[in-house]
This record gives sequence, structure tokens and C-alpha cells, in this order.
Amino acid sequence: MINMYTIINIANLLNQIDDFMYFPFLVIILVVGGLYFTLKTRGVQIRLLYNSIKLMFEPKKDKNSVSSLEAMLVSTASRIGTGNIIGVSTAICLGGPGACFWMWLMCIIGGSSAFIESTLAQIFKKKDEKGNSYGGPAYYIEQGLNKPKLAMLFCIFLILAYAIGFNMLCSYNIQSTFIKYPFYNENTTPIIIGAILAILTGYCIIGGGKRIINITTKLVPLMGISYVAIALIIIILNFKNIPSMFILIFQDAFNFQSIFGGFTGSCLVYGIKRGLFSNEAGVGSAPNASASAIVSHPVKQGLLQTISVYIDTLILCTATALMCLCTGIMPDASLAGAPYVQNSIQTVLGNFGPIFLTIVMILFGFTTLIGNIYYINNTIIFLNKKKKPSKRTMKIIHIFCALIVFIGATIPMSIAWSIADITMGCMTIINIPTCILLSKFAINCLHDYENQRKQGKDPVFKGVSIGLNEKSLDFWK
Repeated sequence: MINMYTIINIANLLNQIDDFMYFPFLVIILVVGGLYFTLKTRGVQIRLLYNSIKLMFEPKKDKNSVSSLEAMLVSTASRIGTGNIIGVSTAICLGGPGACFWMWLMCIIGGSSAFIESTLAQIFKKKDEKGNSYGGPAYYIEQGLNKPKLAMLFCIFLILAYAIGFNMLCSYNIQSTFIKYPFYNENTTPIIIGAILAILTGYCIIGGGKRIINITTKLVPLMGISYVAIALIIIILNFKNIPSMFILIFQDAFNFQSIFGGFTGSCLVYGIKRGLFSNEAGVGSAPNASASAIVSHPVKQGLLQTISVYIDTLILCTATALMCLCTGIMPDASLAGAPYVQNSIQTVLGNFGPIFLTIVMILFGFTTLIGNIYYINNTIIFLNKKKKPSKRTMKIIHIFCALIVFIGATIPMSIAWSIADITMGCMTIINIPTCILLSKFAINCLHDYENQRKQGKDPVFKGVSIGLNEKSLDFWK
């Protein structure tokens, strides 16, 4: 049995690794990468925003194919989860209200990273025997950079992130919403909730829970809209506090003496960390879904991915941040996570507030747990030389994922967040530099798209137009 002293040592070690990774490495990589892509594309994430919105309504080319909008919704569903609620609360309580500003700024900058990585995924995607497309960072690393070993390393980090880091954190975040209830016992309740989550997750991913998956995926959009609506009501009812709330955010965001006095625990770093965890721009996860879209031109899917980032951060994360801050409840480290959000909702909804949040968190979290398996399965196929492993192998992997869900519910908050941050950070350290090295293809692709639009055409992609041999592009031959 692991004693408390060992747990504290593990938590401290993980926190040190986490802090070192994000400053200086990841902060520099994310900011430099995002600004580079923004400058090279002339602010595509803002400049072509109207066109991005129009592309959402573009009809399918084939009723059996995955449309650009459908692929965008899949990636949006994977972005939206417990991080939109618990992650934002944690950032504000531990980093300060100024974390909101840095989260917004990284969202705008990160929109260009999302555009580049998803456009590259489209350019270098593959075609299966049924004519469907698939791909992701591993494929553009392998083909674009001709670095198969680096592609395999990225896959390993992705599996560590989604099978371990994100599943652990998601499970912890779900169980943490029960802390406010009278029946909660810190020794037994996490174990019970973890066991229930593990059994449900295992049942669904091993193949028996299609009905559960269908119900939850249909309820999530409804709960997302309800959550934003509740947040708006709370903000409107506290309209007198809105001016002071924004003053607090911007004062804290630009309190550089405080930021540089404790940089790794500052609002700037927490804003970047929690923003990155929530919208995953530049991490290399969304391109796996982006590659499945059947579109006439890669840029179409790249543009839609910027919308996905905005929905996640500027709508859902902002709803959480403003709802909490406008109530006048001051953020504090003791409230980090679910308690701060629950206390804020309770000011208007009373005892129903925490219950509503628990329902939202369970639905968001459960679909995230199931969705994570999609990325894991695709990555395992790549590592297995593009062949699907045996049913027995996949069952063992899925049972392991379910066990991780159980463990995640029983570990301390700091360990859950650190493991997720570290594994996600390892993916980003590979993906952003790769995107920079291959960005000329995505940028040339953007120029080709805009030139065709100026000529009044519905853009159609040809590899030769961006300096690539079409024979080397599996899907676009």
C-alpha cells in the first residue's frame, strides 16, 4: 500500500517536471509557433472567419462520407469536456483571474496552429479500401518529414496522454463534483465512483454499450447549451458586478510583478496550460479527426478547426470563467476545481446548482472517456504497421484503459493534472515544431485556396499546385 509520504513525493516530482516543461519550453513553443503561423497566414483564423462559418453549411459530397462539418463536430466533442469547467476553475483559483485573459489570447493565437495542423492532416491523409480517409500527425511526420521513428514516438506520447493522462484526469474531475454532497467520504466515495466509471467505460468500449453511447452523445450538445444558458442567466443577474469583474481580470493579467515573481504558478502559465488542455490547439489530437473529412480542398477542414477552438474556449471556457467571477465569490486555492463552480451556480440555483453541474460533468466526462478511445485505436493501428491488432489485443488494451479510469478517481488533484499536462506537453513538443517545418505546404495550400476563390471557383486541391508530387499523396492521387 502506498503511504501518504510517497504520494506527496510523487506529486512534488510531477509538479517539478510539469513546471519545467511549460516554462520555458512549452510557453515559448506555443507562443512562437502560434505567432509564426498567424503572421505567415496573415491571421487566417480571424481574416477568413466569415468563410469558416459559411463552410459549416456546405453539403456533403457523398451521403456515406464524413463531411467537413461532421469531422469538425467530432474534434469539437473531443475538445469539450471537464477541462471547460474544472480546468478553468483551477486556473482562476490557483493562477488568478488574469488566467482568463491569457487563455483568450492563446485561443486566438492557437487558432492558427489548429488551422495548420488540420490542413496538413488533410494534405497527407490516406485512403482505405472503402474510399474513406484517415490520417493525423503520425502520418504527416512520417511522410512529410520522412521521420518514421519520430512518428512512432508521437504515437506513444498520444497513447500515454489519452489512455492514461486524460482518462485519469477526466475520472478525477467527475468524482470531484461529488465532494459537496453530505454523503461524500474521501476514503470510500472516490473508489465507488471510480469503480462505476471503470465498469461503464469498459462495457461501452468493449462493445456492449452502444445504447449508452448514443444517449450520452445526444445529450451532451443539449447539456452544453443548457450550461451556457445557465451561465448567461447568472451573469445577467449579476450585471452590476460585470465592470469590476473585467477590471479584476485585466489588472491581474498585467500584474507583471506578480507574474514574474512566481512565473510557473502565475495566471499567464495557468491560462496557457488550461487553455491548451481545453482546446488542444497544436497538441496534435484534432488532426486525427480532421483527416477523416471528405472535402474538395484541405483548407476547408483547416478553417473549420479554427471554429472548433473558438467554440471550446471563447464560448464554453469563458462561460465558466465569467459565471464564477461575476458572483463575487473570490477565487481561492481551497476552492480549486469543482467547488468554485458549484458555489457560483448555487448563488442563483440554490441546492439544484451542484446537482446540475454534476449531471453536466458526468455527461461531458463520460463522452470524453469514450472519445479518447477513438484516438487510441487509430494510433495503435499506426504502430501495428497500419494493421488492426487482434480482438484479444484490443480487449486487453481497453481493459487497461478502464483500470486507469478507476485509478484516476482515487488520486490527488495535483497528480491528475500534472500527468495530463506532461503527456499532453510531450505531444505538443513534437507536433508544433513539425508543423513549423511543414508549414510551407499548408501556407501554399491556403494561397491556392484563396486564388481559386478569387476566380469564383469552388476550390479543388491538386498536389502539384503546392509543389508536391501527387503520386506521393495517397488520397489525392
